[in-house]
Amino acid sequence: MRLHHSVLALGVASVAQAANSWIVPGAAWMSTSNTKIDAHGGMVYKQGNTFYWVGQSASHNEQPFMYTSTNLLDWTPTSNPKNSIQYMWRPKVAKPNGNWWIYGQVDRNVQAMKATAIDASYTLSGGKVTLPPSGYTYSDTGMFRDDADQTWYLLTSADHNTVQVNRINADGAVGDRVNYLAKGAYEAPGILKANGIYYLIVSGKTGWRSNPNQVFWTDKLVGGSWNGPVGIAPEAEKTYNSQNTFELTVAGSKKTTYIYMGDSWDSKGGPDSNYVWLPIKVDTSGKKLTLEYHAQWKIDVATGEVQVPSVKRRYEAELATLDGRAAITQCEHCVSKRGVYQLNGDGVVRFGNVTGLGGLQWVQFHYHVPPSSEAGAWVSVNDGSAVNISELNHRAGYHSVVPIQLDLKEGSENTVTFGTSGGEGIVLDGIEVVED
Repeated sequence: MRLHHSVLALGVASVAQAANSWIVPGAAWMSTSNTKIDAHGGMVYKQGNTFYWVGQSASHNEQPFMYTSTNLLDWTPTSNPKNSIQYMWRPKVAKPNGNWWIYGQVDRNVQAMKATAIDASYTLSGGKVTLPPSGYTYSDTGMFRDDADQTWYLLTSADHNTVQVNRINADGAVGDRVNYLAKGAYEAPGILKANGIYYLIVSGKTGWRSNPNQVFWTDKLVGGSWNGPVGIAPEAEKTYNSQNTFELTVAGSKKTTYIYMGDSWDSKGGPDSNYVWLPIKVDTSGKKLTLEYHAQWKIDVATGEVQVPSVKRRYEAELATLDGRAAITQCEHCVSKRGVYQLNGDGVVRFGNVTGLGGLQWVQFHYHVPPSSEAGAWVSVNDGSAVNISELNHRAGYHSVVPIQLDLKEGSENTVTFGTSGGEGIVLDGIEVVED
């Protein structure tokens, strides 16, 4: 069956209604204005009860854009753009004095902008700054505020493979370098502080292709030496197909949760790129950080507690209607130890009598693409046009659970059809319709 990309409305065009229920790593994330969130290489800052997400807009010449939220799920665009600058990469926000500042990379140098409020109009402040040592330019920007003395630090990754930590002075100027890491070709720096230990998260330099991000640690940010590296996720997962951009701390009434913010880039770093946000497990004794992978999750920003879907209706692939070459096979990793394969070409699986709540609803597809396979997967609802699943979720095939949103009718009269294209190797275990 041919893929019709014009039918992305099936799972994207009206996604805001249902997207607010969960954070879904790799899936298209829509704003409350029903537009795709476009704030890459950015960060989140909380002021009062409001979270502010600033990042580069790939669809607006890498101009800094901003969104606001009170729950880290529903994001509302501010009246962007509120600045005249273009081609500012990885913008980060800070408040070293009475004003608000955005720092980002322009022409491989630091450019600062200043405003009187975090969501006000920003104007250029001074010229571009080339950081030491030896006047090297740099690529990626990170930001960290130390709660010990409320000092802000700018993180940069230089062309000579040195990740630098520079103090931001009280007047907003980029100050002295207080630390650096020169242990390999790293970029995309971010710092998380937990129990007095500073953890530096970096990625390798592989362009827009994901790689296993690494963690270094020190107990002294200013002048301390860095220990490591240790991987933040299983190496084969390549940081769940993402690159680090920021670590957000949510201090709740019951626990403090640390959130990894990553970009799941497309092949060009463009507007089709998505996001991978995940909770971080901190091993204080072992000085390790580990991403806790959830296909869908959310956080109670008041308590700091993480929640995952608890109510799902499951449909086994081998019990569905099989067409064409599709056949049942033994499958050790499948729930019932059986799955369906030979889905390329005319082989398809049709799940009948799928119960829906009416409207857009998350459906988890349980399958995996072997590393050497070129296969992709598609889905259609109620005999509508097919849509490529990877268009809706960059994690498609990388992990065994792939959530996407489908427009289901209320009741049990829905048919969900699944097939593959471009190669062999996919075994479909089943689908689960999320109902909470």
